[in-house]
Amino acid sequence: MSPLSLNDQVPDFTLPSVTGNNFSLKEFLQENGDDWHLLIYFRGSWCPACIQELKDLEESHEYFDNHQVHLTTISADHKDGLYNMVKKHDLSLRVLADQELHVLNQYGIHYHDENSPYEDHGTHGEPAYFLTDGDGKLLYQQRQTSPFGRPHPKELRKIIQYIRKNLK
Repeated sequence: MSPLSLNDQVPDFTLPSVTGNNFSLKEFLQENGDDWHLLIYFRGSWCPACIQELKDLEESHEYFDNHQVHLTTISADHKDGLYNMVKKHDLSLRVLADQELHVLNQYGIHYHDENSPYEDHGTHGEPAYFLTDGDGKLLYQQRQTSPFGRPHPKELRKIIQYIRKNLK
C-alpha cells in the first residue's frame, strides 16, 4: 500500500483483542459517531519503553475519554504475550494482536526484520500513531523507525487540541 496522506480514509481492519473478542475498526467508527480514534502501534510486550508508554496512556485514559478520543493499541507480538503484559500491568486499554501484520502493512508501519541494519530484539513493528475523525479520515500520523522519539500522552493531548482548534 502507498503511504497514507492526511485526510485519507484509513484502511479498515479486524483484529483479535487480548480479551478474546475481535475488533473491527469500521464497526467501531460506526458505533461511536463523531468521536475521534487514536491508533497506537507498539513494538511488543517485551519492550520496556512500550510498557512505560502504555502505563502513561493508561494514566491519561480518562482525559482521552472525556475528549471523545478512543484509544486502541496494536502490536505484532503474540496474543499470549500481550495478554500477560495487560494482566501484569493491570491495563484497561484495548490491545490488539496483529500477528499476520495486516495493519502494519496497510498503514505503512516500519517493520524491523532480519534485513534491518542493526540487531534489535528480533522482528517487530515499530511505534506508529494514527488519529482519525469519526468517519475514519486521517488527521495526524507519526511513524518511527526505532523505539525512541515517540510522543508522550501529554504531547498527544496537545496535538489533538491543536488539530481540533484548527480543523477546517
